[in-house]
Amino acid sequence: MRRALYPGTFDPITNGHVDVIERAAQLFDHVIVLIGQNPAKQPLFSETERRQMVEESVSHLPNVSVDVYYGLIVDYARQCGAVAIIRGLRAISDFEYELQMALINRQLAPSVCTVFMAPNERYIYVNSSIVRELVRFGHVPTDLVPEPVARRLQRLHAQHP
Repeated sequence: MRRALYPGTFDPITNGHVDVIERAAQLFDHVIVLIGQNPAKQPLFSETERRQMVEESVSHLPNVSVDVYYGLIVDYARQCGAVAIIRGLRAISDFEYELQMALINRQLAPSVCTVFMAPNERYIYVNSSIVRELVRFGHVPTDLVPEPVARRLQRLHAQHP
């Protein structure tokens, strides 16, 4: 079985993320969306909420599962037998950082390759930070996120207008 990981904080998951997951699910037998923690970020949603939103957003994909992990992605990849780590690239500015991570991961786990995927051009400018910022200023971007996320963002906005 060819298994791949798609790691991220997914706070929240966007339509761009889902687009990459859908295409990865066509290439690999099993894709694990791996929710991690980034100490540099202040999450809008709890780990449990993020996991639920991701699970609901990818429920139409039978070969995709969701997990949570704290630690190095390559360690998780080795533990679960993944052959690839999927990384989304939106713009050239993403490439330098992602390339550094890919090279470090290759050094730590030579059998795990990094696969760069660009989202559909409709979502090339979308990221979770933009979604969080829009919500903080009172706009719920329902066209940028899956329906389960839009519902949660609308509830959040109604609680804290």
